Amino acid sequence: EHYERSADPKVAHVDGLAHSGRVIFAAAAVMVAVFFTFALADPLPPKEMGIILGVAVLLDAVLIRLILLPVLLRLTGHAAWWSPAWLRKVLPKINFSH
Repeated sequence: EHYERSADPKVAHVDGLAHSGRVIFAAAAVMVAVFFTFALADPLPPKEMGIILGVAVLLDAVLIRLILLPVLLRLTGHAAWWSPAWLRKVLPKINFSH
């Protein structure tokens, strides 16, 4: 959406992260809080499941979505939004910019 509007990968990266970073972190925080409440359960399997899922969501949100993906998008530049000509012909033309 931001790349279609600006055609600049650096601007799209900064605007996209500023636009959705807090939402991603807030959603992950809610999910982590819910999963970690399973650790208060009495039997062992729900405790294990809650801790494992909470840590997995936390790692996914912080490491993957807020650190690694933005870094990869910045390093790849315009190539991150490139697609082969044959694929552009097959896929429908969709615009995300408003």
